[in-house]
This record gives sequence, C-alpha cells and structure tokens, in this order.
Amino acid sequence: MGNSWFQFQQFRIEQDRCGMKVSTDAVLLGSLANHSNPKTILDIGTGTGVIALMLAQRYKNAQIIAVELDHDAADQALGNFASSPFSERLKLLEGKIQDFHSEKLFDLIVSNPPYFTDHLLPQNQQRLRALHTDDLSFPELCEAVNCLLDKEGEFWVILPVSEMEKLIHFFEPLKIYPFKSILIQDRPSKNPHRKICGFKREIQDLKEEYISIKDEIGDFSESYRKLISGFLLGY
Repeated sequence: MGNSWFQFQQFRIEQDRCGMKVSTDAVLLGSLANHSNPKTILDIGTGTGVIALMLAQRYKNAQIIAVELDHDAADQALGNFASSPFSERLKLLEGKIQDFHSEKLFDLIVSNPPYFTDHLLPQNQQRLRALHTDDLSFPELCEAVNCLLDKEGEFWVILPVSEMEKLIHFFEPLKIYPFKSILIQDRPSKNPHRKICGFKREIQDLKEEYISIKDEIGDFSESYRKLISGFLLGY
C-alpha cells in the first residue's frame, strides 16, 4: 500500500505528500471502529484521511472532524476530503490535538496513533511524527480523549499488543475502560501483532475476539474479506 495514490471503491486517496501511506492498520480501524449511530466523529492524527473517509462512508449522518499536525499531510487529506462524495460532512483542522477545543463532545473518536518511544528515529521527519510519540504521548492522547468524548461516547484505537496495555493503564485514572478487544493475526497460527480496542466511560465485561488477515495458505481470510467488502476494489 505504498503507492502515490490508493483507489477505494467510493473514494481515492492521494498520499505522495504523507509520511504514512494507506496501511492495513488504518483499513482495519476504519472497518472495525463501531458505534450504533454517531452524529459527531473525531479522527485524531488523520494522516491521509483514509479512516475519516471510511467512517464517512459507513455513517451517512455523521459530521466528521479530522485533526492532523503535519502540514503536508493535512493539506493532502483536505484534498482527499474535497474530492470525495462525503466532502460536505468532513472538516480538516491542522494542528495539535492538545490545542483542539470543542464545545460539542464527540460520539465516536478514533485514532491510529504514533507508538514508538525508544526506537531509532527515522530520517524522514514526516515518518518521525507519524510513528513516534514525541508530538503525542499516550498520556496526552488519553487526556484529549477524556476532554472530547461524550458521556455515552466510544473511543476506538489500534496499536501493537504491548503498547495497547500501556494505553489501558494511562486511561484507568480517567475512568475510561476497554469494553471490546479485537486481536489481529497475520494468520491463525501466528501470535497477534495488533490490537484494536473500544473504550467507554464505564466498566463493562471485556469482549474479546480474533481476526486473521490471511488463512494458512496465504489467501485473505473470509473474515477479512467481509471487513473490506465495500471499501477495497475487488471486494
């Protein structure tokens, strides 16, 4: 998924100016982040805008605000929004989520956030910002969600499994708790490499499920095909 553009069934993503291209992580979160009927959605660190666009396709009555720190990525996401069938319901704000304030709280917040803290930094500054927590630490992300999430709202996020446990720890003092956990495997025989969690402001029994992207012979699994049906070309 590293081309200068990526064509979905209902929209096109231009991505030559973005540090992070359209990824399987983004497609998974855009497919799995769930809410019964969100009217307001916030995408923290929108990048190319792909998750916001997928949610605009799924939730036809939702107004969506996407926040992006990097200028080039923000400008490109704005162009992707403008050329989509959902342009009237999408708004792009350039800047830090730490500086974003809203009188109206959000029914659904999503994020595919940076998570590297002690790895070697990439030379590309865009990728540095997209991958590393220097500009958005986990405590800052949790505080932003706490300030912007409606009382009955849901926050959905994708992270490596070990990093998700850290995020859950930072949410606990804010009384925001995971209620749904989806472990992502490359194949059924492989250990999960990503986890998607949904969070709410109340303690509930944690529901856990597994999704394998491929079957054991290397073809896309039936569960993954169902997820991307309606989004990716050919499905």
